[in-house]
Amino acid sequence: MKKKIAVLGSTGSLGKILCNYISKNLNRYDVNLLVANKNVSELLSQAKKLKVKNIIIYNKEIFKKLSNKKLKFNIFNNIEDFQNTNKGKIFDYTLAAISGLNGLVPTFKIIKNTKIIAIANKESIICAWNLISRELKKFNTQFIPVDSEHYSAWFSISSNKVKIKKIYLTASGGPFLNNKSKNKINYTLSKALKHPNWKMGHKITIDSATLMNKVFEIIEAKNIFNIKYKDLQILTHPKSYIHSIICYHNGFFDLIGHETSMKIPLINSLKFNENFKMDTSSLNLKLLNNLDLKLVDKKKFPTIKIINNLPDNLSLFETILVSINDKLVDLFLKKKISYKDLCDNLLRIVNLKKFKKFKKIQPRNIDQIINLSTYINTNFDNLMYKKS
Repeated sequence: MKKKIAVLGSTGSLGKILCNYISKNLNRYDVNLLVANKNVSELLSQAKKLKVKNIIIYNKEIFKKLSNKKLKFNIFNNIEDFQNTNKGKIFDYTLAAISGLNGLVPTFKIIKNTKIIAIANKESIICAWNLISRELKKFNTQFIPVDSEHYSAWFSISSNKVKIKKIYLTASGGPFLNNKSKNKINYTLSKALKHPNWKMGHKITIDSATLMNKVFEIIEAKNIFNIKYKDLQILTHPKSYIHSIICYHNGFFDLIGHETSMKIPLINSLKFNENFKMDTSSLNLKLLNNLDLKLVDKKKFPTIKIINNLPDNLSLFETILVSINDKLVDLFLKKKISYKDLCDNLLRIVNLKKFKKFKKIQPRNIDQIINLSTYINTNFDNLMYKKS
């Protein structure tokens, strides 16, 4: 029997990898749902190639235009409308890969409809893990992390009953790791977008350059593996060959690695509990003999200091952190601020006294998170240009 698949964020980088893989294996998989925002040409191409029965397009204008056309599939404007006509466990596997806080609601809502959910949406795990994990238990849905670092750690930990002592996540260091210039004015947008190892979207590429992506991944790891921040650490590793190192209390440690292809953790999540073979390169002994693992230089990557000020328990402060970083990265991408301004203002704004109280407030529902993020976006100019 074919596996029934849903792809949330099918036109993004991960969504494309998965859809491309499934298109070559239609005898094994049946894609019932594709979800996107506005990349309609790519979405329609995927729907045709994969013979999809349902699509969700969140952009209202595009949805209206498509609704007036005769299409071979059902079209919806949001996850709720889709769910009103589709009840129960209708998917064997769902990839939740809509980027940003826009992916939070669809990720949360789809849990009850799927047996397995592979989450690549960082914001869901960072801002709402208490709500997500409760929903997973309620509907008996298997969760699998998709980020290469978290998947590799999960792969090791899930097959080991020994308690974890420490987890190291590796970071390539991005384009500025070996930049000797102390003047961050020289860190231009074009340079920041030239990631040495991975081809990603612009936003996550900038987060990789500042190492904020790794700050977020530390928060994710703390939530997923129920481990304290003091037992998590970042190591720079320019070649991105080792993705995580797990130290166990019995004295053993695992170095989990794979070549720099997101296809490996993604397809492994799709084939969860299957014994299968992937066509990958031979072990790279040259890389293994020169891993070049180092502690992070906090002077070069000051955003790492944010980890020291994070609350032990998940709170609404994480939503504030995500929202502020999103706005600053957007300004940098639009060339309205410099790289230095991005880093300096991020550290300044998240440490404002007015946000301290949120470290003690745990999110009660998804709407609370969305409303707080909206508040940050609406009032961002005051936060950016006034000392409050």
